[in-house]
Amino acid sequence: MEKRKGIVTMKGNPVTLVGNPLHKGQVAPDFTALNLDLSSFTLSENIGKKIVISVAPSLDTEICNLQTIYFNEEAAKLENTLLLSISMDLPFALKRYCAAKGIDNALVLSDHRDADFGLKYGFLMEEFRLLARGIVIIDEKGVLQYGQMVPEIAQEPDYDEALSFLKQM
Repeated sequence: MEKRKGIVTMKGNPVTLVGNPLHKGQVAPDFTALNLDLSSFTLSENIGKKIVISVAPSLDTEICNLQTIYFNEEAAKLENTLLLSISMDLPFALKRYCAAKGIDNALVLSDHRDADFGLKYGFLMEEFRLLARGIVIIDEKGVLQYGQMVPEIAQEPDYDEALSFLKQM
């Protein structure tokens, strides 16, 4: 696995990202994560729709909470689009979070078990075993069309840029 430093910081301190960087136009790597009921979610079983992946370190933090609520609201407005929210949080904590915040339009997933998404998409922060913040957009054919990795974990992603790109697809 490739390791990259200097791309992302947490409170100004550089972190090491583990996994290969992705590029627009490549086939999206298949990955498996956990649903809230502990069943497996597999990306390849969901190809055929546009897929937006909202990546966050932990939904138990202010910025991640704002990001998840924002995308949950936007997901209700999008046609033929599956919105995924993925973090390293345990499924049990995610289930409580979704119930408390009314998250019902986005599919919330845990990458905790294998870090499969984090490693295959290059979002895993080695120092913390958390995912870096970002947004990934995959087209109906399973091809990566957009990627945004937020350079400072304590900042929100550029929602407008990502949604504008999605609407032009």
